Parts: sequence; C-alpha cells; structure tokens
Amino acid sequence: MITRRLAVTVAGILAGSSVLFVQPAVASPPVEKKPAEKKPVEKRPVAEGYGGAVATVDLDASEAALGILRKGGNAMDAAVAAAATLGVTEPYSAGLAGGGFIVYYDARQKKVHTIDGRETAPRAMTATSLEGIPFDDAVTSGLSAGVPGSVAQWELALRRFGTISLKEALKPAIKIASKGFTVDQTFYDQTAANADRFKDFTSTAKLYLPGGAPPPVGSTFRNPELAETYRTLGKEGGGWLYGGRLGSEVVATVKKPPVTPGSTRNVRPGLMELSDLKAYRAIERPPTKITYKGMDVYGMAPPSSGGSTVGEALKILEVLPKVGMHEYLEASRLSFADRGKYVGDIPGVPLQELLSDGFAKERACLIGERAMPHPAPAGDPDGAYGPCPAASPVQETQAPVPAEGPETTHMVVTDSWGNVVAYNITIESTGGNGIVVPGRGFLLNNELTDFTFGPAPGDPNLPAPGKRPRSSMAPTIVLDGGRPLLALGSPGGSTIITTVLQILVNRWDLGMSLPDALAAPRATQRNTAQTQAEQGFIDRYGPELTSRGHSLVLNPEIGAATAVEFLPQGRLQAVAEPTRRGGGSALVMSERR
Repeated sequence: MITRRLAVTVAGILAGSSVLFVQPAVASPPVEKKPAEKKPVEKRPVAEGYGGAVATVDLDASEAALGILRKGGNAMDAAVAAAATLGVTEPYSAGLAGGGFIVYYDARQKKVHTIDGRETAPRAMTATSLEGIPFDDAVTSGLSAGVPGSVAQWELALRRFGTISLKEALKPAIKIASKGFTVDQTFYDQTAANADRFKDFTSTAKLYLPGGAPPPVGSTFRNPELAETYRTLGKEGGGWLYGGRLGSEVVATVKKPPVTPGSTRNVRPGLMELSDLKAYRAIERPPTKITYKGMDVYGMAPPSSGGSTVGEALKILEVLPKVGMHEYLEASRLSFADRGKYVGDIPGVPLQELLSDGFAKERACLIGERAMPHPAPAGDPDGAYGPCPAASPVQETQAPVPAEGPETTHMVVTDSWGNVVAYNITIESTGGNGIVVPGRGFLLNNELTDFTFGPAPGDPNLPAPGKRPRSSMAPTIVLDGGRPLLALGSPGGSTIITTVLQILVNRWDLGMSLPDALAAPRATQRNTAQTQAEQGFIDRYGPELTSRGHSLVLNPEIGAATAVEFLPQGRLQAVAEPTRRGGGSALVMSERR
C-alpha cells in the first residue's frame, strides 16, 4: 500500500505575454529583427507542474483544453472543448453523434457528480430487433445507430458546471477542422482498416478516402463540413440536433444510408425517428462509490457497468491477504460474472449489494491458489452473507469473447480551482457504423451493437424501446481524505474495466509510479476461458500464471489510458500512454509555481 496523499491545488492562471521588437536607430548595417516564433509543443506522455493539467490521446485536443484553461475556463469547459476537438482529430472514436460518461469532482461543493450521455435505442426497437443478424452486418448499418447523447451532455455539463457557452467551447475544434491537422500513423492505419466499409458510402468515401485511398501520413487533413456543422451548432444550440434540421438529416441518413452505387454490402436501415431525438435527455446520476484501503473510489453507475465492476473487483481484492496478477485476474473474473447477470439499464440493479463488504467476502473466498473453472458462476447479492458458500456447478461454456479494439477515447482535466473531469466519449466501433451524414462531416455511432443480440431470456442487456445499452466505460475519480488523488480511464470495449482495475492494482498494490502503472503490460480476464494478454505480460507473468491454471492468449494492445495524480505541495502529474495507440499527450499549465 502506498502512502495516502492529499491534493492541494494552486490557484491562479498563467497570463500570456507578447514581445514587441523595435528596429534600432543605427545608420549601418541595418539589423533585421524577426518576431520570436512560438515554440511548437511536443507530444509527450508525462507532464508535471501546477495550475491545471490535461491528458488525452491527441496533442491537438490537449492543447485545446489547455487553451481554455489559460483563458480562465474551468475543467468542465476544457473537457467539452477537448471532446469536440477529438471529434475532428479522432473522428473514428469520438464525435457529436456519439455519447459518453462524465465523472466530475466539484471543488467548491467537494462533491462528485456524474453525467450520463449514453445513446438510447429508438422507441421502435424491441428485444428481438437484433436477433438473427450477423454481428458484422449490424456493425455497418443504420440499425446499429443509437440516438446520440454527446451534444445534450455537453450542454448539460456546461450549464451545470461550466463557465462558457457551447459556442465558445466549439471554437478550438472549428479552427482545427478548418485549418486541418497532420495525419499521423494511427489515423492512417484506422482509415485503412475501415477502407472496405468507408468506400461503400458515398459521403464517407468522399471525406476519408480522397482519391480512393486514405490520406497519407504527414498530409494535412481538413474537414470544412464539420467546421460549418460546429459553427451552426454553436449558434443554434442542441435543439438543432434534437428535433431540428440537423436531426432530420441524421434520421434520413439512418433510415436510408447513402450506399455507393454498385456496392454489394447489405446495409440495413435503422429505426430512429425525429421523435426519438426530441425525447433524448442527458441525465445526472449518483456515482458509484466504494472505499479501498481508506480511499474513496467513484465511478459511473448503470447503464455503465464500469463503476460497479471495477468497484466490486477492488472490494474483493481488499479482502485477500495478498494481491498479485493471479488475484487481479480472479477478482475480475468474478466481477464480470456478476456484471453479466445483474447489470444493465433496468430497474432494480442490486448496486448496493454488489459493492458491499459482505458480498465481497463471499466472493473472495472462492479465490484459491489455482484459476477457477470456466466460467465462474454469478454470486447471489441478497444481503445474507455468511461462511463461504459451496462451490456452484460450472455453467455451460460461453462463446469466446473477441479481442477488443481501441475504440472510444478518454481524457482527464483538472484546473487551478481543483475541479476534476474524467470523461469517456465514443461512437462505439472504430469508425462507428461507417456512415458520414452527407454534408455534415461526422460519422454516426453503432452503439446499439452493445446490446445482447439474443435470444437471451432474462439478460439485463437485451434491447428495448428507449433503453441505453450497457457500457463498459469506467471514468474514475479517487479521493483521499475528501480531496482528489487520482483520476483515470481508458478506451477498449469491455477491456476498459480491466485496464482501469489493473492500473489501480499496479499503483496501489504493486507500488508502481503512475507512469509505470499505465505503461506496464496488460491482461484482461472477463470471465472467459482464456485470458487475453499483451506480449510483455505473457513474458513477465506467463510461466507462473500458466502453472496456476490460467490460459493466456495474445492480444497485441489493450487500452489507451489517461490519468492525472495529485502530488504533494499542489504538484500535478498528467499521464498518457507512451506507445499504445501512437502515444498520448499530457500537458500542464506551468512546470513551475
């Protein structure tokens, strides 16, 4: 266990300065003075300093957030600006037609809040709407597009906790969309991986496959249509999407995707209506909360399973006499078994019991020296906990879980007042459903593929009218003594949960620094027969874990986390990935007091 640290923030925002060069009055020879050029900011994964910090996967987004902080905005203002910018530079992971979850620490109130901007199913969707449809067909379709939540979430976040308007928050993104950004290897690779899908839609091919191919690395990519969309959104407000003209265009695209003539792809139309957009609301929800080794860990409640599953696993680990990689995997296995049976956007999720000390003790006693038989059965969070229950019979074998990609993105922001934002935003698969709304410059989400396709009687995650699909997003804020200590999160589908959990285990139980905790090789156990793991994890832990009954299979890359830690004397440490997903960008307001 590491020493608990209290966060002390430094008030004040650095003011920018300008230098005026005056031509000296000399006869000869004339000396030409050139204005000092702004030193370019380098993309780096770790930054330490004072007065505010940000970490995202993208330098442009991090600079957008920092620019808002420098102008006097707070952490929520900066987070919305960064999210909109990621819709330009990371358009295959984020955008105004997506959704997400925000966990926010309000320094003035000394309270943690959350905002649910998860997409919803159209009211015409039923429990059987996805049955019998091949998953790959659903991914690239109008049928998979959920009612978007990001814009409503941005407006609610700024209204409740921000200091600037949506119009002001969109300005950095508009500038980058207009002037362009430099295509890096990650953007190129993600475009190339989606090229077969993108070419099947006229609007998508026009934007992302100019000349029929992905934009080359090093070229400048501009999206003037998205810039104009953002300008109008700033002027008209969210009503332009939720019932206005933009909403009508989204619905038309969902119901009749712009399929390229001659394409043989079977593109199913969607069920969304303008009335679904009019009915959408972002929602403030109470956060999940558990105490782990004296620290308070806050997360996202259902329809996210992030807060409950990370929280339950931590409570299980706290019971155990020692914590290593074997224990981490087994606690994750058990919490995923409970997630699958109990958690979804339904009434009556037994959240309090899933996160209780009694249930954790009952589950922890199932962890021995060897890996549990697959699959681990769900527990019974009924409030009546006694001695260890008898081992339940092993359930039928589940279908294998596919490797999770890097879709979704996460950011952390803190300001000089001590406010903290942990924000997951997504359009689901990398590239969403592959369909750009014609003339608007943004991709639609395919979030409804997060529902269970069925038939699966009793599954809490079957689709239903207006229901929000269960999510694995796990933006997390940790308080120590009532003050911020750590904020973190990651993309990666259901591996988000294990990534966040493993970083916390690395930091608190294995004593790693935060940069080392993020950089360390990862594994993910989600109650599956095999544990997916990066090669470095297999090299380091494979022999021991294999001898204890674990079966490891390679997953080349798991997660792409961002985090910020509050160090003593008000110092901040912002951390992003050093290599995963091309490496992230961490920035601070000032490296010195």
